[in-house]
Amino acid sequence: DLMEKFAGYGFNRSHSAAYALLAYHTAWLKAHHPAAFMAAVLSADMEHTDKVVVFIDECRSMHITVEKPNVNRCQHMFTAEGDGSIRYGLGAIKGLGQGAIESIVAERERGGVFTNLFDFCQRIDSKRVNRRACEALIRAGAFDELGSSRAGLSASLPRAMQAADQEARASQAGQDDMFGGSSAETVATMAPEAAPDVAEWSEQELLAGEKETLGLYLSGHPITVHLPELERFVHGRLADMRAATGQTRIVAGLVVAMRVLNSRKGRMAVVSLDDGSARMEAVVYSEAYHQYREIFAKDKVIVVEGEVAIDEMTALPAMTVSAAYELEGARSHFARRVSIKIDKARVCNEFVDELANVLAPYRRLGKTPVCIEYDGRAASAGITLGEAWRVVPSEELMRGLEALAGPERVDIVY
Repeated sequence: DLMEKFAGYGFNRSHSAAYALLAYHTAWLKAHHPAAFMAAVLSADMEHTDKVVVFIDECRSMHITVEKPNVNRCQHMFTAEGDGSIRYGLGAIKGLGQGAIESIVAERERGGVFTNLFDFCQRIDSKRVNRRACEALIRAGAFDELGSSRAGLSASLPRAMQAADQEARASQAGQDDMFGGSSAETVATMAPEAAPDVAEWSEQELLAGEKETLGLYLSGHPITVHLPELERFVHGRLADMRAATGQTRIVAGLVVAMRVLNSRKGRMAVVSLDDGSARMEAVVYSEAYHQYREIFAKDKVIVVEGEVAIDEMTALPAMTVSAAYELEGARSHFARRVSIKIDKARVCNEFVDELANVLAPYRRLGKTPVCIEYDGRAASAGITLGEAWRVVPSEELMRGLEALAGPERVDIVY
């Protein structure tokens, strides 16, 4: 019986020798040609986003830069650019099919690099590279080198595709414009004036576009925008936690993976957090998981508190979670007060009424006091509003207060 069980995945000697040789070859290539090796590994599994994410994390740990997609530089596969850089493969962009990629690369090799979005739309085959494919390229950052913002490119796309379609129909009819120039020349001259004056997407929108098309955040990290606030109540970045072994610490991170397991005491979870400086596993045992399970969700920035220890298997810091918070919950829990600074010019009945209107939807919902800090020529004072005016310091409330008093005059004191 034991021999039969072993035969289910038992290696004979020749099988073991082949595995050993392959292991040696791959280790040698990874050690001596790291960028080329990792480019090949990424290309082999480029259709499996989960694996691409893991391999790009490995590239970062090896100090290999993975450059964002670029319609003027990318091939279908990932390609090494020197010893320390890899160019993203177009084949790993969601929404971009094989035919579209072949059309882009072939036209670039035939006619040279694309100069702008209008030039791109005019030159490629619209039957193979449709609007959905162009939108995916924009959101992935593949047109960033062409000079316009992603929001501007997205707003320009309908007109660029319409102009390209008009040029294609005129070309099929053998027509030139009334001044003797070709339609292609007319399209090329249109491009500088065609980009609408629109505000660039927020960093959250930019990163969401990358996540949608690439399966990961390539040019930034969702936690970055929150760091100035988080640093006021967390005990450091995840990379600093090795020095905190045996201590209770508060940290923040993006949930990049989560495994829910069954234990003798009930369901528990192992959550992988990333804050851009390092990754750390947070173990949530059954009691804490039952209390906080709705907070743990992939691609969500959360704050956790617990004891740090070194994992015996990985030799890396890990945390046993005792409490967890969403960003708004962490703000409410750790905030001492909401501070609003005013001067003599703002002391009037209209301001008081407007302040009451802004606070009203959030009063009695939380426990955070609101403090008015008055600074006049003759005197200054801090006035804490009564308990009936305690609030939840949500993003919406803070934006409302900033609009009323000015961004530099509103703050959360931790």
